Amino acid sequence: MKPAIHYRIVPVSPEAHLFEITLTIDKPEPAGQRLGLPVWIPGSYLVREFAKNIVSIEAFDEHGALPMAKLDKRSWQVAPTRAPLTVRYTVYGFDLSVRTAYLDQTRAFFNGTSLCLGVEGQLDAPVVVDLVAPAGKDYREWRVATSLKPLKAKPFAFGSYTAANYDELIDHPVELGDFTLIQFKACGVPHDFVLSGRLPKIDSKRLARDVKAICEYQIKLFGEPAPFDRYVFMSFVSGDGYGGLEHRASTALMCSRDSLPQPGETGMKSSYRQYLGLISHEYFHTWNVKRIKPAAYAPYPADGEAYSRLLWAFEGLTSYYDDLTLVRTGLIEVDSYLELLSHTITGVLRSPGRQVQTLEDSSFDTWIKYYRPDENAPNSMVSYYTKGALAGMCLDLHIRKETAGKQSLDDVMLALWQRYGRDFYQGKPVGVPEEGWEAVAEEVTGLKLRPLFDLLLRSTEELPLETALAQVGVLWQARAQVGAGDKGGWLDKAKPTGVWLGARTGTDAGLVKLTHLFTDGPAMNAGLSANDVLVAIDGLKANQANLDAVLATAKPGDKLEVLAFRRDELLKFKLKLDSAPATTVGLKASEEDKAKLAERRAWLGA
Repeated sequence: MKPAIHYRIVPVSPEAHLFEITLTIDKPEPAGQRLGLPVWIPGSYLVREFAKNIVSIEAFDEHGALPMAKLDKRSWQVAPTRAPLTVRYTVYGFDLSVRTAYLDQTRAFFNGTSLCLGVEGQLDAPVVVDLVAPAGKDYREWRVATSLKPLKAKPFAFGSYTAANYDELIDHPVELGDFTLIQFKACGVPHDFVLSGRLPKIDSKRLARDVKAICEYQIKLFGEPAPFDRYVFMSFVSGDGYGGLEHRASTALMCSRDSLPQPGETGMKSSYRQYLGLISHEYFHTWNVKRIKPAAYAPYPADGEAYSRLLWAFEGLTSYYDDLTLVRTGLIEVDSYLELLSHTITGVLRSPGRQVQTLEDSSFDTWIKYYRPDENAPNSMVSYYTKGALAGMCLDLHIRKETAGKQSLDDVMLALWQRYGRDFYQGKPVGVPEEGWEAVAEEVTGLKLRPLFDLLLRSTEELPLETALAQVGVLWQARAQVGAGDKGGWLDKAKPTGVWLGARTGTDAGLVKLTHLFTDGPAMNAGLSANDVLVAIDGLKANQANLDAVLATAKPGDKLEVLAFRRDELLKFKLKLDSAPATTVGLKASEEDKAKLAERRAWLGA
């Protein structure tokens, strides 16, 4: 057995947001040990340069200090030694997200990609991690939440934990603090739900019951037993937080206080529905991307990007199954699911970039586009999450139709699991080849799916959404947007098509700020630009209420005089209004066709 790589992690200065890490290597490379920190974290496809947060670093052995040379933005070389090598360094952690590290007097959170230098040449060696509590009486109530296996530590206590290798180490984030703990079992497997931050009163029993339903459905979808012995949800609660990042036996989440179920609440408020959808999404990743994954990510390269055209399948299909899980488990009704689906469709249709970028290109370009959106993003790109989810729905309904309901996308996912995912961590990891996903789908269903895949993935033609939904008795309503907060949804009395500005707006000191302009929209055609701040419209002060009032009564062809600041310069524009496009969609279940009703029930399990 290889000697273990040993890390000692201490939140040494919470007020300064500093972690101290001591790395001990029993048998360093005699010619000089090279160390490196990843430049990105799996699941978030952007080079984030984690090494920038290393504040100080030193190396020494039993004889004293050893010279270190920084080789590039992520790696160091230590001078040769045959004695055990110790490297001590401090890391600044104050990023309140699920991707990096955070530390203050209230809590600590970190991913191994932010704190743990990898030991080149020994990345397969077993790892021991000593988690040490901050010094002082203010931290006596702090506990540990992680899916790392305890070595010499009681449940939720500071002490020693272990991982089989470096890849496993960085796939188990750690939460430290005085958190709230909810526990339940799903298919017999222990699940810990950890909530940190300042909490409102919550209905813990309802939260546990609802999350358990999600977990048990997805475990059974892929087949028992679950691919882990224990699972940990870590959720930071704040005023307006939202986000998640998946790991092999845990997930890091952020949510708002309002999104949690509170005692006495009945029904399903939209914020809680969204939170359950996020939980469902990250949990589904346990199978789809953590174990079934593109060949390009098996293994993940720590030093740079890994390109794949398959993210539509790993993020998009996960986005398809997240809300689908909610309706199949009965957590939401069919009408509620169709409302969520209408929001997704509307979001895609309102992005002109869907006519510019294909799903495969969106997947490939994630490193330079999706995580770096700018003011022109709606015109130049499409999300592999949202359009990928819609492509997955079209594929699912097509398979169901062509096989007379005998097969579905579920069968494809199960086959991928059995072929690529189930034994992923048991031997040499094997990922899905770039052409392999489509090949499995054709093999499982017996259908010739290449023309459909060409349409869904490799063209910018509109997806056959209305046709696909019609086969399961879902009515389609295409209309103009009604007000800035209209995300889509069925209107019993849809208003006649009005006019539109052709821009997304925000506020700046009470005035209207243009955040994004759409290609060939009235605002762009008038010469306005993103970040322009509207001062006046037809001689009246421009605020969101006035703008909405003008657009509500105007007709196509009307002209407005607009004054706007661009930087510190006042400019004048003539804006000619145009008919608002019918890119807002509403969906409604029809009960008239009994055959379609049966097909819809088979699809939604409701």
